[in-house]
Amino acid sequence: MKWLSKLVDDASNYFAHRKGLLPFTGILLVILNFILSLVLGPNAITESNLFLHLGVIIAIFGLMLASAL
Repeated sequence: MKWLSKLVDDASNYFAHRKGLLPFTGILLVILNFILSLVLGPNAITESNLFLHLGVIIAIFGLMLASAL
């Protein structure tokens, strides 16, 4: 379990100086989902809105993490 503790320490140190990175990544994933749905039309990824859901989860997690750090 030492590796997990080190991973969390390293991640918190990395994101402490880059507080907007995760919300920005989430926004980019939401925009990517919109563009893919326009370009590709209906397929498995665009119908499930995978990038939309992933982007919203990452953005919310990033906002919560930024306020905690």
